[in-house]
Amino acid sequence: MSVRTIGVVMNGVTGRMGYRQHLVRSVLAINEQGGVTLSDGGRVKIKPVLVGRNADKLADIAAKHGISDFTTELDSALADDDNLIYFDAQVTSARVKAVLKAIEAGKHIYAEKPTAESTQEAMALAEAATAKGVKNGVVQDKLFLPGLLKLKRLIDGGFFGRILSVRGEFGYWVFEGDWQEAQRPSWNYRAEDGGGIVLDMFPHWHYVMENLFGRVQSVYARAVTHVPARVDEQGNTYQATADDAAYGIFELEGGIVAQINSSWTVRVNRDELVEFQVDGTHGSAVAGLRNCRVQHRSATPKPVWNPDLPATARFRDGWQEVPDNAEFDNGFKVQWEAFIKHVLEDAPFPNDFASGARGVQLAELGLRSSAEGRRIEVPQL
Repeated sequence: MSVRTIGVVMNGVTGRMGYRQHLVRSVLAINEQGGVTLSDGGRVKIKPVLVGRNADKLADIAAKHGISDFTTELDSALADDDNLIYFDAQVTSARVKAVLKAIEAGKHIYAEKPTAESTQEAMALAEAATAKGVKNGVVQDKLFLPGLLKLKRLIDGGFFGRILSVRGEFGYWVFEGDWQEAQRPSWNYRAEDGGGIVLDMFPHWHYVMENLFGRVQSVYARAVTHVPARVDEQGNTYQATADDAAYGIFELEGGIVAQINSSWTVRVNRDELVEFQVDGTHGSAVAGLRNCRVQHRSATPKPVWNPDLPATARFRDGWQEVPDNAEFDNGFKVQWEAFIKHVLEDAPFPNDFASGARGVQLAELGLRSSAEGRRIEVPQL
């Protein structure tokens, strides 16, 4: 079968996620395996065209990976008819303007989340893409994590009976930048630059809840800036204006209640950086990035509260590991392959700009709930 090459404009690859997960572990990895295999057996390779503001950084990345095309001029990259797809991994505050340019140029659009800083802007992108007739998708990588794929398998198999509740814990300690270098860029902690853990993580939690458990019907959240001052990449102290922790309660259709804590100011005392516990009438599960453990009702112990006596059971020992039963590839790469197939042969791709807008809406309403101190219903977009 023939091998075809398509151009993909990649804007924002000098950033951590754009470089590591999207360029190296997705696009270049796809090429190394021989391309994306289409339904007719043909293969498609990707020609990355790197775009960014810093020509030196782009040149370094291009030289390191043998990439011939890079530019600081987005317009010129979009003007090339061989470039079918535009990908955006810039800071959120720069995304809308660039994506609208790419839509106007007739490119199919794939973008990191959140697609915008406001619901209005996110919906405008979805409507513009639909009006132009270009295919569009948003990164929703956590749906492809091995732990959550196992959890989905349990749900589809009826393991839980009726699902009652979901409890999520995400986060780790991000160093302040003074005595140890911070693991995240400083813009994450400036609201004026699109930072904040609510805008970063609530879109993730939205698509996880929507795809696994049901539509989100209401949110009650508390967003907090626990660490008021941090040190940036140049060694300068700055005031954190964005939230670094958020505590949310979400009501889902079917009566399911989800509680999810998100924090860059927590020290990890769990097996993985993110874990979801799902409790149902017939069984429970705890799913993380890679692993998933279950306890069926037939194997559930019968604890009795008595603070005067030491616990005799090791509760973790009563859980069973869910086997892989499949090969799990990098989630970012899997979704890239799916989007390429969506563009070239109209394969299904439900993670579109409309779903991305619903994630932005949840973040926006979460911040509003925190500011107003009340539960807010989530209108259906």
